[in-house]
Amino acid sequence: MNGKWSGTSRRLFFAFGALVFLYASSSLFAIVGLSQIHDGLERTRGRLEGMRVALDLASAVRDQYAHQAHTIILGNDTHLEFHAEAERHVLDLVAEMRRHAQRDDEKAWVEDIEAATSDLGRLFRERIVPAVLAGRREEVQEAHERALVLVGRIQERTDRLAARFEESIVEFRNFVLGVEERVLRWSVIFLILAPLLAAAVGIYVGRSVARPVARLQQGAERLAGGDLATRIEVDRDDEFGALARQFNAMTAALKEHQDRLVRSEKLAGLGRLAAGVAHEINNPLGVILGYTRILARKAEGAMTEDLAVIEQETLRCMEIVEGLLDLARPPRTEMQRIDLRELCDDVAERLAESGQAGRAHVQVGGEGSVAGDAFRVRQVLFNLVKNAMEAAGDGGHVRVQILAQSDCVEVRVTDDGPGIDHTSRERLFEPFFTTKPRGVGLGLAVSQVIARAHGGEITAADAAPRGAYFTLSLPMHDRGETR
Repeated sequence: MNGKWSGTSRRLFFAFGALVFLYASSSLFAIVGLSQIHDGLERTRGRLEGMRVALDLASAVRDQYAHQAHTIILGNDTHLEFHAEAERHVLDLVAEMRRHAQRDDEKAWVEDIEAATSDLGRLFRERIVPAVLAGRREEVQEAHERALVLVGRIQERTDRLAARFEESIVEFRNFVLGVEERVLRWSVIFLILAPLLAAAVGIYVGRSVARPVARLQQGAERLAGGDLATRIEVDRDDEFGALARQFNAMTAALKEHQDRLVRSEKLAGLGRLAAGVAHEINNPLGVILGYTRILARKAEGAMTEDLAVIEQETLRCMEIVEGLLDLARPPRTEMQRIDLRELCDDVAERLAESGQAGRAHVQVGGEGSVAGDAFRVRQVLFNLVKNAMEAAGDGGHVRVQILAQSDCVEVRVTDDGPGIDHTSRERLFEPFFTTKPRGVGLGLAVSQVIARAHGGEITAADAAPRGAYFTLSLPMHDRGETR
């Protein structure tokens, strides 16, 4: 893939990536929700502790004031130590309250409580106790009223703090409940989407990967079973489509190779048969032909016609034997420069003069030359042009076009006859297969053997709008010889 992602790799990445993204998103959302809930609970716990401290502070201030009241009522200093202990407890609670105060107004209230507590302590030690011990009732009454104001201020501040903490607790509680509801709702949505997405990914992977792999497996099984005509439907442009095309090309190559092997075996069998009997058949045929010609010199009337038939059929038998020998033995080629235009012109002229292939009009065009055996190449061209003229019929047209390609020279022989049906096209180059009433079926087979001996090939196809064309391709051994 030259380092690039294939189509299937991208599809699988995005499919599984979507699934992983969904699970990761749901997990991250749940973790964030749990973190928010934990933070809300911690803050609620802190505010609850602050509310407890505020209530304890309010109670401690009342205890401090109670010791002051007892001092006034009893008229002595027996509660000085208790008052001092109560004052220390209030200051400790104020210091603890400072840790729970978060907002600016809360911190100001705590500072105010601390200042009022200090004023209340000094007022008790410096004015109330001396006035009580001295019996100055008016001064005691005035200081007591001042103490009540300070206690009321402290109580009011602690009430504000308690109310603020309670509001925060309710706020955090509602926040936690909202987060819980949101996390629960989205968790349910994710739980519903996850199986649906997993099923969609499964179906997508099945269609994108499993189904093409199954097709390839089935094709491989059919191929292993000997079905070389098996093909895999190509309906995609990814690597599975490329693999299917390669598989089809491989099976086509295997089938072509097998067909060639079968043809080679047939030719080898014919070669063994021809090599064994050709000379034995040629000898009596030569004797028959000799005696027939001797008798023809003396014969008269109807006997002459009969002997002519015998001579013609004997020559036909000798031609068949010679064709078998051409199939059986590799043709020896004497390489020389061949002017294909000159060779095609000569073949067309000879066939037109003899009239043995009908009266079709032959047109030759193009230039080109190759290296090969002129006699053998002429034999191939003779067979191709003769077949085309017979297919076109009297008044038909045959076009012989020589085309010089980059690495070969093609001679295309086109006729406007009835064309070639599909079944016949597959067997055109088999020995003894012919569509002619009196054909032997060796011409094209021998021509293909000669073409391959030169490193070339003969192919056949339908022409448009009608007819057929045969193409003889010969390698261009020396490009400098091609015009």
